[in-house]
Amino acid sequence: MFTLAKASQIFPDTRSADVVPAITARFKLLSAEDQLALIWYAYLEMGRTITIAAPAAARMQFAEGVLNEIKAMDFVQQSQVMCDLANRADTPIGRSYSNWSVNIKLGFWYQLGQWMAAGSVAPIPEGYQLSANAAAVLRSVQEVEQGQQITLLRNFVVDMGFDPAKGEGQRVMEPVIPPTPEEQRKKVFIEGVINPTVNSYMDLLNANDFDNLIQLFLPDGALQPPFQKPIVGTEAILRFFREDCQNLRLLPERGFAEPTDGDFTQIKVTGKVQTPWFGAGIGMNVAWRFLLNPEGKIYFVAIDLLASPAELLKFAR
Repeated sequence: MFTLAKASQIFPDTRSADVVPAITARFKLLSAEDQLALIWYAYLEMGRTITIAAPAAARMQFAEGVLNEIKAMDFVQQSQVMCDLANRADTPIGRSYSNWSVNIKLGFWYQLGQWMAAGSVAPIPEGYQLSANAAAVLRSVQEVEQGQQITLLRNFVVDMGFDPAKGEGQRVMEPVIPPTPEEQRKKVFIEGVINPTVNSYMDLLNANDFDNLIQLFLPDGALQPPFQKPIVGTEAILRFFREDCQNLRLLPERGFAEPTDGDFTQIKVTGKVQTPWFGAGIGMNVAWRFLLNPEGKIYFVAIDLLASPAELLKFAR
């Protein structure tokens, strides 16, 4: 009989990008000033190699009031607000920020960066020098592959602000986009895998059809995003899809399936995921590890950010 702990160990030879949590942990040890400067430099660095898409107006409507409030402040006040966010200080803006979805948070810092470049929001002080530790973290960001840079930028901004522990039900997200019409949907092809559940998972997620996607899961099924604890139960998984997975483009390439205990089936697929935040040519190298019950329902699926592009071609049997 499978437990969640046992399910999470399927395909144990999958090499995830351990460098990402390591760099994230080092970032969190920096001072607020260094964290803010590093985010700014990371945006500049990524702008040279990765196209960062401007946030859609509908996505940013919940942050518009806070952004305009900050824009109306003087430079000293603006700098204080950003430091308060990095320090997780208990302020009204910090509380608002903590309840935004990660996409709104990314858009918030994108807009502040644009205003900093234009001179309407306090820039990094002239002559500011990163500390030795912050400079080392920035070099580490520069050295990893682009898909890992995307994940790092997300990790840098997601936990800022003050979380008053209001609960998941208080989270503010961008409006849910209607599913892609049936006639406009494209089917994925996965070399080595012909499984209706796995293929439907990819196709429905690509179509933003979360209501039908969640029907593929068992009621007590679980989904484990990269570097996070498993999300258990269809209600919590559906909330995750709606908050974090809109407009993703899944590009599975190849995989294989094999039977396991209790007539369950384990399937590993590798490929890429593109996000609406970054240029279409930039994808994160990922592996999906599925565990399906005898009726083909998803008991567990883990999404792993891979250590290197070479992992896309490796299957440990």
